[in-house]
This record gives sequence, C-alpha cells and structure tokens, in this order.
Amino acid sequence: MATYKSIRYIVPTEAVEHTDSINALNDVDTNTTAPTDGQILKWNNTNSKWYPGDVEEEESSGATQKAIFGFGQGNPSSAATFTTNVTNLVSSTGVVATDTTGVGSARKNLAASGYGGDKAIFGFGMTTNITNLVSNTGVVSSDSSGVGTSRWGTAAAGYGGDKALFGFGYTSSFQNVSNLVSNTGIVSSDQTGVGFARSGLAAAGYGSTGQAIFGFGSNINGTNISNLVSNTGVVASDTTGVGSARDGLAAAGYGGDKAIFGFGYSASGTMNETNLVSNTGVVASDSTGVGTTRRDLAAASYGGDKALFGFGFAEYGFYYEDYARTALVSNTGVVASDDTVGVGMEREGLAAAGYSTTA
Repeated sequence: MATYKSIRYIVPTEAVEHTDSINALNDVDTNTTAPTDGQILKWNNTNSKWYPGDVEEEESSGATQKAIFGFGQGNPSSAATFTTNVTNLVSSTGVVATDTTGVGSARKNLAASGYGGDKAIFGFGMTTNITNLVSNTGVVSSDSSGVGTSRWGTAAAGYGGDKALFGFGYTSSFQNVSNLVSNTGIVSSDQTGVGFARSGLAAAGYGSTGQAIFGFGSNINGTNISNLVSNTGVVASDTTGVGSARDGLAAAGYGGDKAIFGFGYSASGTMNETNLVSNTGVVASDSTGVGTTRRDLAAASYGGDKALFGFGFAEYGFYYEDYARTALVSNTGVVASDDTVGVGMEREGLAAAGYSTTA
C-alpha cells in the first residue's frame, strides 16, 4: 500500500489577500477616480501612486514628411497639349510615385502649400480661383468654390505654423493681392496688395516661428526682389533683390527653418542656379547650378528637413521638352548632382506642397 507525505504550506502573515481588483496593489488607486474605457494608468510622482488617465498622443514636431505634386500641362509644342489634374505622391524618403487619377478641375500655373500642420491645398491657376484640399493621407478633394481674384502664376507658402497664404499672380494685369488660408483650409477674400505686382514667382516657409518669403517673378521683365511674410500673415514691402532675376522658378523649405529658390527662366534662358534663404529670411547670391536646367517646375519639403524640385520644361528655341525628373535637396541645402529619372507624367506649370507628419 502506497504511503503519502503531507506538505504544510506556511503563508506569511503579511501576504496579500487574493483579489480581482488592481487596487490590492499599494501604489494603485482606481477608487478615487474611476477609470473609463480606453484609459491607462499614469504615475503621479507627488502621491507616489498610479491613477487612471487618458492616453496622450505623441506630440508632433510638425515636420513635413511627405509631398504631393499635382496638376499642370503637357508639352506645349506638341499636338498633345493639354492641362491635367493628375497627382504624384512623394514618400518620406523622396521617392516619387506613379500618377494618381486626377480629382478637381484640370489647370496649370496654380500654387500649393501645406496647412493645418499635416494637410495641403492647391489653389488658383489659369484662370480660376477654385481650390482643392489635400488630406493628411494625400487624398485630393473635389473643387471648392473660389474666393478671391481669379489669377495664375501665383505662389503660396505656409505661415504661422498651420496656416497658408496665396499671393501675387496675373489676370488681365499683374497682381499683388494675397489670400490667407486658415488652419482648416478656409480661403479668405483678397487682402490689400503689398509689394511689386508680378507673376511667375515662388514662395516658401522659413524661420522658427512660422514666417514665409515670396521671391523673384516677372512683370514683363524678370526681377529678384523678395517680400517677407510675418508669422501672422502680414506681407512686408519689397526687399532689394539678390541673385539672378528670373521667373518660372520654384521654392521649398529645408533644414527645419530655411528655404531654397531654384531653377527658372532668365533673359539668358532656362537655368538651374539656386539661392538659399537663411532662417532670418536673407537670400543668398546664386549657387552654381546642379541638375537639368528647366522652368515652370514645382518644389516641396519632405522627410522632415529636406526638399525636392520636380518636373518642368526646358526651352530650346522653338522646341520644348517637358520633364518628370526630380532633384533632391539635403537638409543642408545641397542639391543632388544627378537628377532622379522621371516618374509620372512629364509636365509643367504644376504645383507641389508637403503634407503628413507621419513617415
């Protein structure tokens, strides 16, 4: 017959009594404030206890990660001349995606900017004042009713951290009016014009507090003057020009607080020179050109602190050649020595902007 030994378990008197409540832990208190669905325990250093609290989203740096190029026109010297509304998304590493089926009215010579911290807006163009909002996932919305003077050859930039501004352009005459865009994408009516009226200019954000700069352009002849914009959207009077006078250029922010103007068309033809803008809005003299010379291109920020120029066309006498090439810009303002071979429809007169704070 088998025999068994009994084992006696001795439980210390300070042992915790079995319970289904987390409050059995001495440093947890869910009785004072009852938790609600989706909350977590958060440490209170004053009371040295865990209490229920809401999940806090990670604070965004506000750095633009992705970009979008959209709209424009095909080769003006071919029988296939047309305006388009196709778009091309750009990843946080600067890779341009193939064409996305267009939404909104096809048009050229429009402008675009980021707004709302992670979204973008396309606006105006030849010759209209309609706008198209872009979500933080890069989806373009249908046309929104136009506000402000219909015009083309305008430029746009973000300001104030989450707002945008369209400025200048041409209708039956050169314009210097501007239209503010709220952080929800609402475009305001015309603001009284300031600065030299012109079209074919470019704009970008700069500075640590959300300023912007509009620069270059043409009023029959090319110019190199610039206009700074405060973080409240006030456009300053003209600043004496630096760099080659030209139009048909593009601009974007880089390095977190600086900007770059690049490419365009001068009296000597299409060009690839660039001009860096400091974090105080000072435009530098021309930097030696890199990449394919072209005009009527677009540019945007991506990857948090970098930029890229894309598309456009070169003019060779009576011959035009559209491009889908892009030139990447490092976070120190250095333009890549070799263009990235084109992806997407070759076109000009398009616009671009950064969107999304998620890589």
